[in-house]
Amino acid sequence: MNTYLILKSLHLIVVISWMAGLLYLPRIFVYHAENKQDKNISNIFKTMEKKLYYYIMTPAMSLSWLFGLLLIFNIGLDQLASKWLQIKLILVLILTFYHFFLGFCLRRFKIDANTNSSKFYRIFNEVPTILLILIVFIVVFKPI
Repeated sequence: MNTYLILKSLHLIVVISWMAGLLYLPRIFVYHAENKQDKNISNIFKTMEKKLYYYIMTPAMSLSWLFGLLLIFNIGLDQLASKWLQIKLILVLILTFYHFFLGFCLRRFKIDANTNSSKFYRIFNEVPTILLILIVFIVVFKPI
């Protein structure tokens, strides 16, 4: 078996899972912000948010980093000199900060201290989409 292809496949699988969560959690925040007055609905959203963030997104992010770093080791650390890979890693770092900011938002919702509007979360939800598009094009075309 080709180790590189196995690592690449596993990396893609967990990245897709992580991205699904990064796109879905802010959408849940939209509805949560719109329904924060209703305690029953708010509690349902809190449960959904917690399970998505801690049981799906965070393990997927961790495994994305693990398999990504294993891929770099597999192809050789000298590849870190490639501009396209440096840019990709910077964009993935931004995505990781976005992930942790969502965790901060989740904790604010948990204690009923969210101050952001549903409109904020609708707009903020576009960040991972833009980063995903940039990352895919940089990885596929390796322009630099």
